[in-house]
Amino acid sequence: MTRPLVMGLWVSFLILPFKGVEAAVVCWVIVAGLLSAWTFLSPYQKRLGAIRQTWEVLSQKTLRSARKQTSLIRGICILCILALPHVVPDYYLDVAILVGIYVILALGLNVVVGFTGLLNLGFVAFYAIGAYAYALLNTRCGLDFWAALPFAVGLSAAAGLLLSIPALRLRGDYLAIVTLGFGEITRLILNNWDSFTMGPNGISGIAAPRIFSLSIGGLSHFYYLVLLFAFATFFVTRRVHASKIGRAWVAIREDEIASSIMGINTTRYKLYALAFGAFWAGLAGAIFAAKMRFVSPESFTFMESVLILCMVILGGLGSLWGVILGVCILVLLPEMLREIQIYRMLALGAGLVLLMIFRPQGLIGGRGASLRN
Repeated sequence: MTRPLVMGLWVSFLILPFKGVEAAVVCWVIVAGLLSAWTFLSPYQKRLGAIRQTWEVLSQKTLRSARKQTSLIRGICILCILALPHVVPDYYLDVAILVGIYVILALGLNVVVGFTGLLNLGFVAFYAIGAYAYALLNTRCGLDFWAALPFAVGLSAAAGLLLSIPALRLRGDYLAIVTLGFGEITRLILNNWDSFTMGPNGISGIAAPRIFSLSIGGLSHFYYLVLLFAFATFFVTRRVHASKIGRAWVAIREDEIASSIMGINTTRYKLYALAFGAFWAGLAGAIFAAKMRFVSPESFTFMESVLILCMVILGGLGSLWGVILGVCILVLLPEMLREIQIYRMLALGAGLVLLMIFRPQGLIGGRGASLRN
């Protein structure tokens, strides 16, 4: 019974500076009461599980008929996504584009953290390299988006490969510190190399992508471009996860020593994971630069890495659909709570803490989704 009281006290302590003592006491009573009721009912979970199994057996016929309608539901969802630019205002369309960019980023980080189990706290550095690569190639060399894109993603992948060579000698927290340092070094270089990156003033005048004579600068056109890249990222990462390389990544994540004994070259596959994840970060960075028409070091801070990592953890490590769900929650929820701006980060932090306590595997994470290295 101590744990519900402590959890209620913690939540009321968070509310105290904003709502006062009375509201904090009421919150403590409610939270402590709900958690106490949950603790009291936990011994009856077996009976509830038996009832649930009986219900599942009885509803299997309904489930079989529902599976036949899966393709229809999927088609309706695809039509809704494709029709979104024609039915929502520009503000919501801009948020949807941001969701697509973060989906690409989170799927790339999920390869490193979710599939392989390598904690990377400097993932935003590859995002910045891709954005600045396209910005510089476009403004100084005159290359358009499609010509500069291979160089941007290739440079990001090469940076991931070079970082992995010294970093893979380390594990766990030490690896996280090295990647964190790499992210901060990249941001400081972009901020202080005035003659090359324009320093804190950033790079402006970046051209929008074009297809033949059609400019993709408008939100509706850019939405379809981001949707195409997000779908390609999901499809490729899903196929790679189901391949021999993906199974090797999962084996390394679960037990590196056992996988090494079984003949898996762990160093090589870790190099693959870091370079592959950085590739998608570079792609997202180039899309971000093309969308904003401006890049600066303030867009690539450490908190961006933390936000992307929270998306992966919230959805579930190693789960592709979970990552997309985590992106949608962490991008859309702050926008929905914009009217109560003072409390939205408080609600987000409290929700993440509660998730780690009651469902540490994430919203759609499997049993094997762990981070052990």
